[in-house]
Amino acid sequence: MGLNLEYIEGQTPLDEDEKEGLLIKTISTKGELDEFEQTNIQQAIEWTLKTKFTEEQVLTEEFVLLVHKKMFEEVWKWAGTKRKSDKNIGVDKYQISIELKNLLDDCKFWIKNKTYSPDEISIRFSHRLVKIHIFPNGNGRHSRLIADILISKLFDKTVFT
Repeated sequence: MGLNLEYIEGQTPLDEDEKEGLLIKTISTKGELDEFEQTNIQQAIEWTLKTKFTEEQVLTEEFVLLVHKKMFEEVWKWAGTKRKSDKNIGVDKYQISIELKNLLDDCKFWIKNKTYSPDEISIRFSHRLVKIHIFPNGNGRHSRLIADILISKLFDKTVFT
Protein backbone atom coordinates (compact mmCIF):
# COMPACT_ATOMS: atom_id res chain seq x y z
CA MET A 1 0.00 0.00 0.00
CA GLY A 2 1.46 3.36 -1.04
CA LEU A 3 1.24 6.73 0.57
CA ASN A 4 -2.24 8.16 -0.04
CA LEU A 5 -2.12 11.93 0.31
CA GLU A 6 -5.21 14.01 -0.23
CA TYR A 7 -4.30 17.67 -0.39
CA ILE A 8 -6.43 20.61 0.61
CA GLU A 9 -6.34 23.81 -1.40
CA GLY A 10 -3.04 25.63 -0.95
CA GLN A 11 -0.96 22.56 -0.12
CA THR A 12 1.85 21.64 -2.48
CA PRO A 13 1.57 18.09 -3.80
CA LEU A 14 4.61 15.81 -3.65
CA ASP A 15 5.70 14.06 -6.82
CA GLU A 16 6.29 10.29 -6.82
CA ASP A 17 10.08 10.63 -6.41
CA GLU A 18 9.56 12.83 -3.35
CA LYS A 19 7.08 10.34 -1.87
CA GLU A 20 9.77 7.67 -2.27
CA GLY A 21 11.81 9.64 0.28
CA LEU A 22 9.45 8.68 3.10
CA LEU A 23 11.54 7.01 5.81
CA ILE A 24 8.64 5.43 7.74
CA LYS A 25 7.17 2.91 5.31
CA THR A 26 4.19 2.07 7.54
CA ILE A 27 2.69 5.55 7.00
CA SER A 28 -0.19 5.29 4.56
CA THR A 29 -2.42 8.32 5.18
CA LYS A 30 -2.04 12.09 5.41
CA GLY A 31 -3.15 11.97 9.04
CA GLU A 32 -0.42 9.50 9.97
CA LEU A 33 2.15 11.58 8.08
CA ASP A 34 1.02 14.74 9.88
CA GLU A 35 1.48 13.05 13.28
CA PHE A 36 5.03 11.89 12.55
CA GLU A 37 5.98 15.25 11.05
CA GLN A 38 4.57 17.14 14.05
CA THR A 39 6.57 15.00 16.47
CA ASN A 40 9.75 15.72 14.51
CA ILE A 41 8.89 19.45 14.30
CA GLN A 42 8.40 19.57 18.08
CA GLN A 43 11.90 18.15 18.52
CA ALA A 44 13.25 20.86 16.21
CA ILE A 45 11.45 23.55 18.21
CA GLU A 46 12.98 22.19 21.42
CA TRP A 47 16.42 22.32 19.74
CA THR A 48 15.89 26.00 18.86
CA LEU A 49 14.79 26.82 22.41
CA LYS A 50 17.93 25.42 24.02
CA THR A 51 20.44 26.64 21.42
CA LYS A 52 21.99 30.10 21.11
CA PHE A 53 22.27 31.46 17.58
CA THR A 54 24.01 34.54 16.21
CA GLU A 55 22.99 36.63 13.22
CA GLU A 56 26.06 35.28 11.41
CA GLN A 57 24.80 31.72 11.91
CA VAL A 58 21.12 32.27 11.23
CA LEU A 59 21.39 34.34 8.07
CA THR A 60 23.10 31.65 5.99
CA GLU A 61 21.86 29.14 3.46
CA GLU A 62 23.36 26.36 5.58
CA PHE A 63 21.29 27.36 8.60
CA VAL A 64 18.06 27.65 6.59
CA LEU A 65 18.62 24.12 5.27
CA LEU A 66 19.62 22.83 8.73
CA VAL A 67 16.37 24.03 10.31
CA HIS A 68 14.34 22.14 7.70
CA LYS A 69 16.52 19.06 8.24
CA LYS A 70 15.94 19.22 12.01
CA MET A 71 12.19 19.57 11.39
CA PHE A 72 11.78 16.60 9.04
CA GLU A 73 14.88 14.36 9.19
CA GLU A 74 13.08 11.50 10.91
CA VAL A 75 10.33 11.46 8.29
CA TRP A 76 11.85 12.44 4.91
CA LYS A 77 15.12 11.33 3.33
CA TRP A 78 15.30 14.68 1.48
CA ALA A 79 14.83 16.82 4.62
CA GLY A 80 17.08 19.87 4.45
CA THR A 81 17.73 19.59 0.72
CA LYS A 82 16.40 21.90 -1.97
CA ARG A 83 13.60 20.66 -4.16
CA LYS A 84 14.51 19.24 -7.55
CA SER A 85 11.09 19.70 -9.12
CA ASP A 86 9.01 22.73 -9.95
CA LYS A 87 5.82 23.23 -7.96
CA ASN A 88 2.53 25.10 -8.22
CA ILE A 89 4.14 27.78 -6.03
CA GLY A 90 7.65 29.08 -5.66
CA VAL A 91 10.47 30.13 -7.91
CA ASP A 92 11.91 27.92 -10.61
CA LYS A 93 14.00 25.16 -9.03
CA TYR A 94 17.14 26.63 -10.63
CA GLN A 95 16.51 30.03 -9.00
CA ILE A 96 16.22 28.77 -5.40
CA SER A 97 19.84 29.43 -4.40
CA ILE A 98 19.89 32.86 -6.03
CA GLU A 99 16.63 33.98 -4.45
CA LEU A 100 17.64 32.63 -1.05
CA LYS A 101 20.96 34.52 -1.20
CA ASN A 102 19.08 37.71 -2.15
CA LEU A 103 16.73 37.23 0.81
CA LEU A 104 19.57 36.60 3.27
CA ASP A 105 21.45 39.66 2.00
CA ASP A 106 18.30 41.79 2.20
CA CYS A 107 17.65 40.67 5.77
CA LYS A 108 21.21 41.53 6.82
CA PHE A 109 20.70 44.98 5.29
CA TRP A 110 17.33 45.46 7.06
CA ILE A 111 18.88 44.58 10.42
CA LYS A 112 22.02 46.67 9.97
CA ASN A 113 20.09 49.73 8.79
CA LYS A 114 17.03 49.24 11.01
CA THR A 115 14.92 49.46 7.86
CA TYR A 116 11.94 47.82 9.58
CA SER A 117 10.91 46.87 13.10
CA PRO A 118 12.04 43.45 14.36
CA ASP A 119 8.51 42.07 13.91
CA GLU A 120 8.34 43.28 10.32
CA ILE A 121 11.80 41.97 9.47
CA SER A 122 10.84 38.53 10.78
CA ILE A 123 7.51 38.51 8.95
CA ARG A 124 9.01 39.79 5.68
CA PHE A 125 11.71 37.13 5.90
CA SER A 126 9.15 34.39 6.52
CA HIS A 127 6.93 35.59 3.67
CA ARG A 128 9.76 35.71 1.13
CA LEU A 129 11.11 32.37 2.32
CA VAL A 130 7.81 30.60 1.75
CA LYS A 131 7.44 32.39 -1.59
CA ILE A 132 10.77 30.92 -2.72
CA HIS A 133 9.47 27.49 -1.65
CA ILE A 134 12.85 25.84 -1.14
CA PHE A 135 11.67 22.35 -0.19
CA PRO A 136 9.29 19.72 -1.59
CA ASN A 137 7.20 19.91 1.61
CA GLY A 138 6.99 21.83 4.87
CA ASN A 139 7.78 25.32 3.56
CA GLY A 140 5.06 27.12 5.51
CA ARG A 141 5.91 25.41 8.79
CA HIS A 142 9.62 25.97 8.14
CA SER A 143 9.19 29.69 7.40
CA ARG A 144 7.16 30.16 10.59
CA LEU A 145 9.86 28.49 12.70
CA ILE A 146 12.54 30.61 11.02
CA ALA A 147 10.49 33.74 11.84
CA ASP A 148 10.34 32.60 15.47
CA ILE A 149 14.11 32.07 15.48
CA LEU A 150 14.69 35.55 14.05
CA ILE A 151 12.38 37.33 16.48
CA SER A 152 13.52 35.41 19.57
CA LYS A 153 17.22 34.81 18.95
CA LEU A 154 18.25 37.90 16.98
CA PHE A 155 15.86 40.46 18.48
CA ASP A 156 15.27 38.91 21.93
CA LYS A 157 11.50 39.29 21.60
CA THR A 158 8.63 36.86 22.17
CA VAL A 159 7.83 34.43 19.38
CA PHE A 160 4.71 34.99 17.32
CA THR A 161 1.41 33.43 18.39
